[in-house]
Amino acid sequence: MHPPDTVLWVYVTAADAAEARRIGRALVEGGLAACVNLLPGHTAIYKWQGKVEEGPEAAFLAKTTAGVFEALRARVRALHSYELPCILAVPAEGDPEFLAWVRAGCAGGGSVEA
Repeated sequence: MHPPDTVLWVYVTAADAAEARRIGRALVEGGLAACVNLLPGHTAIYKWQGKVEEGPEAAFLAKTTAGVFEALRARVRALHSYELPCILAVPAEGDPEFLAWVRAGCAGGGSVEA
């Protein structure tokens, strides 16, 4: 576990760009992410229920904190069309002022201007 104020990058895949946008907006509007970057569509190759599958996907990166990660994860699961969505988080290091902006954007669900 990371301390609650640890800034995380959360990578999430979605069925398409519309789903990625809908979930990303909900996360930012709900104060669970300070920012979400939508990534262009790509092709996913994966094994599911014993078969190799291939198909189009979209993805996004959410900038959040460890303190709200579980709530973010639960919100993504509630809004997502996949039975098992990809939700991966890694700690982020960077400009202290930007990291403070992310923390402020995830504190108490308040909105923050970039």
